[in-house]
Amino acid sequence: MQTWSSVAVPRVPGSPRPLRLHDTATGQLRPTAPGRLARMYVCGITPYDATHLGHAATYLAFDLVYRLWLDAGHEVHYVQNVTDIDDPLLERAERDDDDWIVLALRETALFREDMEALRVLPPREFVGAVESIPEIVEVIEKLLASGAAYRVDDPEYPDVYFDRSYTGRFGYESGYDEETMRALFPERGGDPDRPGKRDPLDALLWRAEREGEPAWDTSLGRGRPGWHIECSAIALNRLGIGFDVQGGGSDLAFPHHEFSAAHAEALAGEHPFARHYVHAGMIGLDGEKMSKSKGNLVFVSRLRADGVDPSAIRLALFAGHYRSDRAWTDALLAETEARLARWRQAASAPSGPAAEATLDRLRDHLADDLDTPKALAAVDAWVDETLRHGGPDESAPALVRSAADSLLGVVL
Repeated sequence: MQTWSSVAVPRVPGSPRPLRLHDTATGQLRPTAPGRLARMYVCGITPYDATHLGHAATYLAFDLVYRLWLDAGHEVHYVQNVTDIDDPLLERAERDDDDWIVLALRETALFREDMEALRVLPPREFVGAVESIPEIVEVIEKLLASGAAYRVDDPEYPDVYFDRSYTGRFGYESGYDEETMRALFPERGGDPDRPGKRDPLDALLWRAEREGEPAWDTSLGRGRPGWHIECSAIALNRLGIGFDVQGGGSDLAFPHHEFSAAHAEALAGEHPFARHYVHAGMIGLDGEKMSKSKGNLVFVSRLRADGVDPSAIRLALFAGHYRSDRAWTDALLAETEARLARWRQAASAPSGPAAEATLDRLRDHLADDLDTPKALAAVDAWVDETLRHGGPDESAPALVRSAADSLLGVVL
């Protein structure tokens, strides 16, 4: 699948900082410790609708991870999937009397446009579930052969499920207790009441063909893959086991990331799937989480069409910490547009106070679990000093422009 165009990331002087990130599995803030090659997998969209601000906040958080690794001198192998076959996509296509393939292609193209406009660095590999079906089938066959998977006893629909007890570690990634998992599973795509399952929480690997649904001829029979297994297969086959960061929104911690890890660890016979499991908070509107069911989505493409500067969108989403659930409001956008205007005014000044200490603080805060509120405050302090009193350093505005571009992806 085609990714989007990249942007040049300027190098800035000074000493990069090692990046520390909160790991959901341990509940601790731990250093990332990639080798020369840093490996990251971030779960992509199910393309049944346009990119909303919840999506944008997640991908901007991991864009910062990418940029900080580049600043530290790492090469980055970033992989992202697209779930271009799944129930929500088929349901939307049926609701709108649309072709599911056309819908997926159209919304994926719009997602690429939005990411490019937001200056999100593209993944090296952008991989659709449909194009990955042969490799997904192969790993399901291996899970069946090992005993980690089983077919339900249903001659009409012999679906394949993963036995969640197989690795003996199920639940370590999200940290949820049994009661919480049982409550969330049906809310997030699970089918606890499917007859024939060994355990209500066992996850679907392969869905046998149903009338009117798309299906592919495979060694498993005609059907289509379940959701979680696609990320296991795509990540393992491109990054290997034990890569540096698996990322996504906090609503993916369970069941999606829990099962992605369990599937992969059962396949590889090794633990852990990823060294860090990193989750971004939800974006709300009018006191509620943005979701298609609530009809309160704010779309990046709509903001762009209304003339909102993509750098303002970045800064507005960086005004809160990436792990926090936070609100999008008209007041936040207005405040951010004023902040961006002040930053640009100061960065265009003929001179200013020395900016090396500002760059140090910017790096310090971003390396401390992507603390963007403090990072923005560090730039604000330099901007305020420049606009009030000026300064003798003719190179300072250019350094601030480069730092904002390199580390924050913001154009001044």
